[in-house]
Amino acid sequence: MSLSREQKLGGAFAASAYTLWGIAPLYFKQLNFIAAAEILVHRIVWSCLLLLVVLIALKQGAQLRQLLRQPKLILWLLFTSIILGANWGLFIWAVNSDHMLDASLGYYINPLLNVLLGMLFLGERLRPLQWLALGLATSGVVIQIVIFGSIPWVALALASSFAIYGLLRKKLAVEAITGLFVESLLLLPVALCYWWFYADSSAVNLLNNSVGLNLMLVAAAFVTTIPLLCFIAGARRLQLSTMGFFQYIGPSMMFFFGVWLYHEPLRPASLITFGFIWLALFIYTLDAWRRSRSQQRIRRSAVC
Repeated sequence: MSLSREQKLGGAFAASAYTLWGIAPLYFKQLNFIAAAEILVHRIVWSCLLLLVVLIALKQGAQLRQLLRQPKLILWLLFTSIILGANWGLFIWAVNSDHMLDASLGYYINPLLNVLLGMLFLGERLRPLQWLALGLATSGVVIQIVIFGSIPWVALALASSFAIYGLLRKKLAVEAITGLFVESLLLLPVALCYWWFYADSSAVNLLNNSVGLNLMLVAAAFVTTIPLLCFIAGARRLQLSTMGFFQYIGPSMMFFFGVWLYHEPLRPASLITFGFIWLALFIYTLDAWRRSRSQQRIRRSAVC
């Protein structure tokens, strides 16, 4: 298969991943009569089962056994699983509590936080345009806090939790699917205990539900896992900078759904913050595009 074909396939996988993440709120909205914590339980339980099937299909049992023999890594994965579970739960709550715009803002901020954490913990040096992008994003949040007295805590919590999770997983020598399965497995006892002792919605007993509702609950596994598999397939075929060009699909779709489909109010404070973030992301993307073009020219020169 030629390189260009691989890149096209990688682009298709990347676009699919971020599009599926973008439409995920539509799925969770269909379950908004169930508490966010209970939806999270289904997301953990069914994802764990689906990931087990995927691991078996990909014949990654040896990798899993090797990982389970490393208690230090398991302890780190316990920590990342807590962060991931909190991120999942907050996202579900935000979507079903009419805070989809806050969720959108959070995932717009996330790539900029990734850059900042890369500088602080991975020794990465920021280029001038990246500093400018971070400054603009920070200014947008500060203006909202100082002038309007409103802290976008949902957006900041979603962005920071996912950025910290990504940083830790980047530092851990764990394959993506195997690691996610172990994280889901570590969360499983807590999820089952909540389901058994505390969940009290009308849908808590699967035997009393309609087939359609049960299928919707089980579909939480596919909403979680399929975008991840597409993301991994895309990341293997594309440069990280190229993947970055696709990451705004998800929050842009959330923004569209929040404003035009679910009619969430776009307050002046939020609009100003969004404006600063959009400008920051434009500069960040422009810098990434220029760097990618420069690296391509260097490689072509080396080949010649």
